[in-house]
Amino acid sequence: MSSPIKQVPTPDATAASPVFQCWQQGYGIIRHSETTARQVQALAQKLVAAGQQPDADSVYRKLIALDRLTSAGLWLVVHMTYCNRVDITGAPLQPKDFKTAPEGHTGGALNMVPAYAAYLALNNLTGQTRSWLMGQGHCVAAVDAINVLTGNLHPEQKARYQAADGLSRLASDFYSYRQKPDGSMASPLGSHVNPHTAGGIIEGGYLGFAELQYAHMPLPDESLVAFLSDGAAEEQRGSDWIPRWWRAEDCGQVLPVMIANGRRIEQRTELGTREGLERFEQHLEARGFAPFRFDGKDPAAFVCALYEMETALAANGEAAKKGETAYPVQIPYGIAETVKGFGFYGAGQNSAHNLPLPGNPRLDTRARDLFQEHIAPLWVEPTHLQQAVAELNEHALQQRPLERDHALATRNPPEPSIPALPWGQNQSSPMSAVDEFFRALVEDNPGLRPRVGNPDELASNRLTGILADLKHRVNDPESRQESIHGKVITALNEEAVVSACLANKAGLNLVASYEAFCVKMLGAIRQELIFARHQKEVGRPARWLGFPVIATSHTWENGKNEQSHQDTTFCEAMLGEMSDVSRVLFPADYNSTLAVLPSVFTERGRISCMVIPKRERPCVFNAGEAETLARHGALVVDEDTSTGEEPILLIASGAYQLSEAIRACERLRETGTAFRLVYLQEPGRFRQPRDPHEAAFCLNEFERERLFPHRLQRRVALTHMRPEVFRGHLHNLFPQPSHTRVLGYVNRGGTLNESGMLFANHCSWGHTLAACAEVLDKPPGAWLSSAELAAVEGRGDPSVITRGLP
Repeated sequence: MSSPIKQVPTPDATAASPVFQCWQQGYGIIRHSETTARQVQALAQKLVAAGQQPDADSVYRKLIALDRLTSAGLWLVVHMTYCNRVDITGAPLQPKDFKTAPEGHTGGALNMVPAYAAYLALNNLTGQTRSWLMGQGHCVAAVDAINVLTGNLHPEQKARYQAADGLSRLASDFYSYRQKPDGSMASPLGSHVNPHTAGGIIEGGYLGFAELQYAHMPLPDESLVAFLSDGAAEEQRGSDWIPRWWRAEDCGQVLPVMIANGRRIEQRTELGTREGLERFEQHLEARGFAPFRFDGKDPAAFVCALYEMETALAANGEAAKKGETAYPVQIPYGIAETVKGFGFYGAGQNSAHNLPLPGNPRLDTRARDLFQEHIAPLWVEPTHLQQAVAELNEHALQQRPLERDHALATRNPPEPSIPALPWGQNQSSPMSAVDEFFRALVEDNPGLRPRVGNPDELASNRLTGILADLKHRVNDPESRQESIHGKVITALNEEAVVSACLANKAGLNLVASYEAFCVKMLGAIRQELIFARHQKEVGRPARWLGFPVIATSHTWENGKNEQSHQDTTFCEAMLGEMSDVSRVLFPADYNSTLAVLPSVFTERGRISCMVIPKRERPCVFNAGEAETLARHGALVVDEDTSTGEEPILLIASGAYQLSEAIRACERLRETGTAFRLVYLQEPGRFRQPRDPHEAAFCLNEFERERLFPHRLQRRVALTHMRPEVFRGHLHNLFPQPSHTRVLGYVNRGGTLNESGMLFANHCSWGHTLAACAEVLDKPPGAWLSSAELAAVEGRGDPSVITRGLP
């Protein structure tokens, strides 16, 4: 299929300069087609006309340098897979120079070398440092190799890999599995993109998420090159909705390039066939893209494609801003046709994915001979390589940052102005606190781009004000709740909507979903949490503003919709992540929700799971109590120790669990039984910290003792989540297992109301009193009537427990 980009007339090839002719000859295995040659001449003409290069020969010299850098990158990637030592003279290696157990995603990394090298060259040619991301994070060897060759490194890699024998150390470190005494990786290198990778912003360990995020990443006047995988094109829908979301008014340039090598791990992809590729192009065209193919084996073809894509999208966006055309505008989409593992033995075969050679060169003579035979054309004489790198490394002259420090990699939005809202006095929906706070937050911070991720319905989840202000982003508005420039990203695809907010690291974000459907967001969120944690561990913590992923219409309120809608997995999984990057909150009323929101939106590099009721709830906490809860994560709600006996300690975590615990305490007080009731809003603050980073967010022993005294050995907890999960994470709160009981969701449900859900899962006030009697070694009916006891024990009418409840 021809390119959708208009071509300018090109100079007569017979009049080409000697420098152009030198480039046109190619280098090593790199060849330039007649089509690419014409495109390069046109590119040179445009760069000179734009004042970005002094003359065409300067462009050709840089492309000559690009060929040499690409060839050296291919050479180094193969060494990273197979070798412990690199000989820059190109001399044959000895058996001992090879790894005992070679490892690497070699084929994909080889395909990424010309792509990433071309990205660096384009930045040099235009004097602009663009951002980049790579969806196929397992191809990181390409990025690391080129970065080491060009010096685009963080300090820890620079000190290690640009010292004497640095390339050998790079190869030896790759998949070395060596560890520090604390168990962490010994080398600043990984199997996927990580915070040591200069400019890396996403691990790319889960194929498909980069495709969902790239449109929402750059701000206007920024440009992002997104390297994508043809394997990811077989993932869920969402990546083909990019034109649906892109707006020139609040989005930067996005340049998606698929590396179409035609193979997964052990078989061909559908795009590996001509028919499949043509169908994919038709699919993209129907959804607002302008796809075109180019030579994915030629780095110059990448440069030309990226330049033309950027120019075309800028023109399309400007036309839309002027009203000359309507949204969605066409998004140029490059398809780099190549074979997996191009540049080395086994290209195009299944074996190219991992280890292309038929054996280990350390042990196998034939494999060793094949290694030498196929790396020989890739070798670049060191002085020639040094000259090539100098030609492309002009950051100081051009007064632009290294690609290590591109805009998306250094996101650090200003501290937001936090609105002050009145406290609640009467019964109301806690979600209305979110609605009112976020509306005010967006209004007070016009410089922070807002995004709301919505896979369900905002009105049902009590976010009507947000919807009225920010509106659904659509192409053809049908009501006042919709706008071409809406800030609410709505699709019945949880991964797509949460990705819109994960990508918007320059602004304010909020995600709200039915609790059961949040589970589908977990993969994308966990990838972000892991990357943020690793950034902190290497001393470059993420600076993006935190935001909530709100699980509302939650398990206990959603009984009417059958058990598919009754699932506490999301908060349980988020509690399992490290508490310094993953926060789990259970605000119980309007005031406790309002009090905790400022910290949620001002923290950096942290995502908060907030499980919030949408139904009206009584205001249990006044302003002071709500602020204490927000500060410490727990609060003594009520206690009665007048009898002098050891009080039973009740712990509630969850709005409906608090209501049941309060009702149980009323019966305890009526019968003269001593008790203490503590509301646990943020369980992760009370866990046993797993490392020093997490310890900084956990309460110390003295603070825990103040709320949960060791002398109170007999304890009953009511939790929103599954009891085993709650008990496991907070085992330090239950020092005497035989004297403690935890009540929670036990996978019981159906078509029920709130009180029915509580009863079915043995979490009602009646079950709570029976558990209290058990830990105090009293008869199960100590505080229950015979009818109530029969109901609790499954012998009577549940309505004697459930009546009168909301």
